[in-house]
Amino acid sequence: MPVAIITGATSGIGLAIAKALVAGGYAIVANSRNITADHPSVAEIGASDIVTVAGDVGDAQTAQAVIDAALSNFGAVDLLVNNAGIFIPKPFIEYSQDDYEALLSTNVRGFFNLTQRVLRHMVERGTGHIVNITTSLAENPLKVVPSTLPILTKGGLNAITHALALEYADQGVRINAVSPGIIRTPMHPDAQHDFLATLSPMGRMGDAEDVAQAVLYLENSPFVTGEIMHVDGGASVGRW
Repeated sequence: MPVAIITGATSGIGLAIAKALVAGGYAIVANSRNITADHPSVAEIGASDIVTVAGDVGDAQTAQAVIDAALSNFGAVDLLVNNAGIFIPKPFIEYSQDDYEALLSTNVRGFFNLTQRVLRHMVERGTGHIVNITTSLAENPLKVVPSTLPILTKGGLNAITHALALEYADQGVRINAVSPGIIRTPMHPDAQHDFLATLSPMGRMGDAEDVAQAVLYLENSPFVTGEIMHVDGGASVGRW
């Protein structure tokens, strides 16, 4: 049974990815700040082979606890999905130091803390796959959604996806990214949906399941590495 670690697994995209992987026969190590074995999302994921680890992956101790849980319960990690992230949109000059630290901690430090530990394990085994969840705004920012600090952090994940894919391609480890557009999740209040639907050429928001299907495609494509797969209704193509 393949084993996947998913961060930010209790709602939205992370929950959809967990459910899709369970349907594909994966054991799951699910992380979020507040997850517990009796959290409603765990029942929704529906896995018999699931371990939960609560905490912020921006904390190195949490990251270590996540990989320790995977190895002690399942013996290996086949897939890491770096999904945990925060998004704070506002004009650049209005960002506070607290905003900066929060975005850096979750989006960058969390990625580093867990990916480095998991990658060591995958290199030792000579196999593994890491998928980073980024955003199409990193490559195609929108004036109507000012979000330069999230773009700074998620754009960095796009860049390191390319760099790590090259660094470890000959050691059996693949690194890819999924770059969503505007996805219907609890992050976006219902009152904003009509406006948000205008932010892709297809004229609608995506669903979390669309992102999960992209992760499954990459997981099942052994000759694909260094890919940034856009799931954004065509928003990354150009102006419309």
